[in-house]
Amino acid sequence: MRRYIKAFAAGAAALVVLGGQAFAQTKTTVNVQYPLGFIFDKVFVTLKTEFEKQNPDITVNYLPAYKEYEDAAQTALRQAITKQLPDVALQAINLQRLFVDRKIAVDLTPFIAKEKDWQGQGFSPSMMALGTYGGKPYGLAFAVSTPIIYVNEDLVRKAGGDPANFPTTWDGIFDLAKKVNALGNDNVGLFYSWAITGNWMWQALVFSHGGTMMSADEKTVAFDKEPGKKSIELLGRMVKDVGMPDLTPEASRAAFFAGKLAIWSESTSLLRVADDGVAGKFKWRTARFPVPGPNAKLPTGGASALMFATEPAKQEAAWKFMKFITGAEGATIMVKGTGYMPPNSVPATNPAMLKDFYAEKPNHLTSLSQQPLMTAWYAFPGDNNLKIIQAIKDRLQTVIDKSTAPDAALSAMAADVTKLLPK
Repeated sequence: MRRYIKAFAAGAAALVVLGGQAFAQTKTTVNVQYPLGFIFDKVFVTLKTEFEKQNPDITVNYLPAYKEYEDAAQTALRQAITKQLPDVALQAINLQRLFVDRKIAVDLTPFIAKEKDWQGQGFSPSMMALGTYGGKPYGLAFAVSTPIIYVNEDLVRKAGGDPANFPTTWDGIFDLAKKVNALGNDNVGLFYSWAITGNWMWQALVFSHGGTMMSADEKTVAFDKEPGKKSIELLGRMVKDVGMPDLTPEASRAAFFAGKLAIWSESTSLLRVADDGVAGKFKWRTARFPVPGPNAKLPTGGASALMFATEPAKQEAAWKFMKFITGAEGATIMVKGTGYMPPNSVPATNPAMLKDFYAEKPNHLTSLSQQPLMTAWYAFPGDNNLKIIQAIKDRLQTVIDKSTAPDAALSAMAADVTKLLPK
């Protein structure tokens, strides 16, 4: 009898083990890759923790973070060739088109169709439009931003300015920046982060003057028209008249955090990074981006979540993760850990999410106040989008290093881009 009992016990134990193995095998791993680790690393740790609590059958695995948005796109295009794509990738809003045109990104229509009250969950038509191509949704906006001005209040006061009444025009900003330069002691009056990803800050100048990158039919360059001419002239004045140095984005961040840069035009995405970098060494605030032109707009920066998974089980798990990070809870985590605006409409007015947070963090309200100006971060047509971005950056560099006059640089830029457009 004891022999039978032992055999039964051993069999039961085996079933428990096998059952545990079966349960473990039902877990789905979602591989995710995102850019800008210095901004997003902490956020994605929290997102993984909270998501896995609610979805114990899914494990989120992060691949090494892309350096920045162009690197993200180039890496993913190479991964598509070698069949090593992640299941979910966070890509720049203006570079989603590359993956739609190449049929790499998955159409999200059938997933959204299964959701109850999609718009009621906070996925507004305006945010959904950022990831819609040919009438089909491919990307879910994860983080959105506008360009703003970061102001070192201490330096501005030393130069005789009033941070509470910060200039609203570029001429006023230039005058104040020159006064900061006059303080000496290696203080820098102004830096405009022209080189950050995707020609975003160049588009900001052109759009804020009422211009566009291309004609309405996307056949010819439009940034060489009057708004573009005013924009390139403005960039030239920053260097020639205001003495703006030729810095990398990383060097400009370091200068601001060290208290040596008074006026810094950058993305709202760096608000949390600025909090950490300044670390209470001086008082600082944010101001709205100047918009001098008629019909002025500002490009909507940031990232969208794209699905690259092809297997049904992976797609279902990927969808759950995408929906979580772009939903109300995920957006709340993202906003509190960065400086981006929420892509979801629910958290901003919810006291348990972001309403009280915004009341305590007025610097975050600057970009929110610019929402009526937001327009699409332009993506150039054809297969040469990344080459066009680099071509524009190269020509802007010649203005910054004073090797080319602004008007000549603009003409050369237009010619370079024209050669790279679809024939």
